[in-house]
Amino acid sequence: MNNKILLVFLLIIGITNAQNTTEDVQLDSIQQLDEVLLKTKVIFGNKYQAKNRTGSSYYISPEELAKLNYTDINRVLRTVPGVNIYEEDGFGLRPNISLRGTSPERSAKISIMEDGVLIAPAPYSAPAAYYFPSVARMEAVEILKGSSQVQYGPFTTGGAINLVSSKIPNALTGKIRASSGSFNSNQLHAKIGDNKGIFGYSVEYLNFNSDGFKNLPDGSNTGFDKNDVVAKFRINSKVGANFQQALDIKFQYSDEVSNETYLGLTQNDFNSNPFNRYDASQEDVMTNDHIQIMATHQIDFSKKIRITTTGYYNGFSRNWYKLNDVVSNGTKIGIASILENPSDFTDYLNNVNGSVNSDPDALLVKANNRDYTSKGVQTKFDYHWSGENTFHDLEIGLRYHYDEEDRFQWKDGYSMTNGEMILTSEGAPGSDANRISSANAFAAFAMYKFKYNKLTVTPGLRYENIVLRRENFGTNDPNRTGRDLSTRENEVNVFIPGVGFNYKLNTTVSVFGGVHKGFSPPSNQEGQEAEESINYELGTRFNYKGVRGEVVAFYNDYSNLLGSDLAATGGTGSLEQFNAGEVSVIGLEVLLNYDLLQNNSKFALPISFGYTLTNTEFQNSFGSDESIWGEVSEGDELPYIAKHQFNATISLEHQKFELNLVGRYNGAFRTTAGTEDITDTNGITSNFILDFSGKYHFGKHLSVTGNIINLLDETYAVSRVPAGIRPGHPFGAYAGLELRF
Repeated sequence: MNNKILLVFLLIIGITNAQNTTEDVQLDSIQQLDEVLLKTKVIFGNKYQAKNRTGSSYYISPEELAKLNYTDINRVLRTVPGVNIYEEDGFGLRPNISLRGTSPERSAKISIMEDGVLIAPAPYSAPAAYYFPSVARMEAVEILKGSSQVQYGPFTTGGAINLVSSKIPNALTGKIRASSGSFNSNQLHAKIGDNKGIFGYSVEYLNFNSDGFKNLPDGSNTGFDKNDVVAKFRINSKVGANFQQALDIKFQYSDEVSNETYLGLTQNDFNSNPFNRYDASQEDVMTNDHIQIMATHQIDFSKKIRITTTGYYNGFSRNWYKLNDVVSNGTKIGIASILENPSDFTDYLNNVNGSVNSDPDALLVKANNRDYTSKGVQTKFDYHWSGENTFHDLEIGLRYHYDEEDRFQWKDGYSMTNGEMILTSEGAPGSDANRISSANAFAAFAMYKFKYNKLTVTPGLRYENIVLRRENFGTNDPNRTGRDLSTRENEVNVFIPGVGFNYKLNTTVSVFGGVHKGFSPPSNQEGQEAEESINYELGTRFNYKGVRGEVVAFYNDYSNLLGSDLAATGGTGSLEQFNAGEVSVIGLEVLLNYDLLQNNSKFALPISFGYTLTNTEFQNSFGSDESIWGEVSEGDELPYIAKHQFNATISLEHQKFELNLVGRYNGAFRTTAGTEDITDTNGITSNFILDFSGKYHFGKHLSVTGNIINLLDETYAVSRVPAGIRPGHPFGAYAGLELRF
């Protein structure tokens, strides 16, 4: 079906639903996106209620996060329509997230924030999310899509995700949660906080670890161990002060050791034992640490005027030490090529699986050593006023931002002897990559909200000035004297307009929609143009006889989609981008909620259902040897985007206990561009996974918790990148205690 005809059809569906249903009027959470830190005080009243939204958004509340008790962001986001994800490690350590059909690799095409601040290691110069905040310590998660996201760039095509960390409480409170279970997996989360009028604080610690569900022949650990510490402090004005002010200071530190690898399996080996790992991955390990420092000042000059200013610093250091290449008869081949075509590289595969003893330096393990810095200052002015039948609100935001990625990498040589890797040569630091990529960015936006009776309109404009630069010192200058220095620079200036509307058909029915420009920054290649698109949406929210929900149709029309050469997608890891030309993405998002026992005073039986249709199509032909897209012909579908997804949740809730069953269907997706039927040889086939969680409350202060991941113990594949096919999390059972005071 022609995409534009399908779009019209979907929009008609949305309007028809609006006319026969009513609206969900839950509190809109984008207040938290704007105000940086989650606060209980909403100064501007009902401004952000869902009935007045002019763009699609979704709020995962503290209650929802506590109900499912997930530590995996992939499982948390599966409940949200419009989100496409492919898994990698089974624990959600480094997710690959797409919003409305954006390229999912390393979540590099969406704006990821924590407490309103960009949190990717280098969001402009190297946005691949090798760091992702721990969702287990979050208060809430916000997902913004549609026309109003021009406030939250630089990525404005698919949307933004904001993770809201634990707030400072209003009184002395604390919680300790501990659990343990399959694969020697453990979690400990403790936090305490208090508020003494003009001073408040909170401190929390999170550790989660596992031995992993994959098996190395030598019995080595394939799991991870991650620690997270967050401290917040607030000083605010006394009640009755002429100007209400608050200063919030936040400190966060985390470290991780994960025995993760880029090395998957061949299809035959996956079919035989999907949870095995090859001998040549026994030295693979990711080590990293992350620090965030934020200071936020907020002043209310009156009930109508607020200015919020935040200074922030994020530092991230990582070294993913992992098998990268194999040498046989003097020829070097990358691991992705070996596992993709094992019959063509039998000698190489024998070195990888340890079935033969290899020559010295046959296995090249790369130290992907990188340091990242991201820092800046952002401020927002908010002024609102009212007329006789009107409400007006003007938001103006400014941000100056700098980030950089410092690569200082090398490769060590190993041999394989009787299944054991032996170091045979040490690479010189900087001999594989020795360069700094950086970005200076100034962003500004203005958003005007006008409400007249039943109609709300929000025109907005964003401006981005980005200077991207690379300094390559060369592989023979580890001291960076500059004798082999080469530089390049690319500058982008862009205006990003958008407009949205919301119209209340009656007190319980609304139709909303909008159009905005999609934008994604280019790389530092001289003269490369940014990724751009025009994006449309039309939807309705309703509450018909207790059935609450939302139906949204969207259409993203790319004029020049950019692809990236990432090692995580089987490429060389150069991060060079290339133009994939025109692409269309069209889809439908459906969300339904209903309580089957809504008139029962003792029990609740809420159910929810979400569905996403995402139809993608390249509008031109091209070749991309260094990308997961492969050789592309006009009409091909994008890889790693499932056309159909749905999820369903049913819960039984009582004052003393709660039981939750969550099912999710992830449709088949191809792993290279194409139109042929998807099979095990050219893609990832569909799967349906059930999870279970439950709690029993002994009182106000003590609860016992339980979780089962993959209740039916389905064996399923999740991806064919970075190199080879990879399994999802098998059956896992976990039990714990939660103490509150």
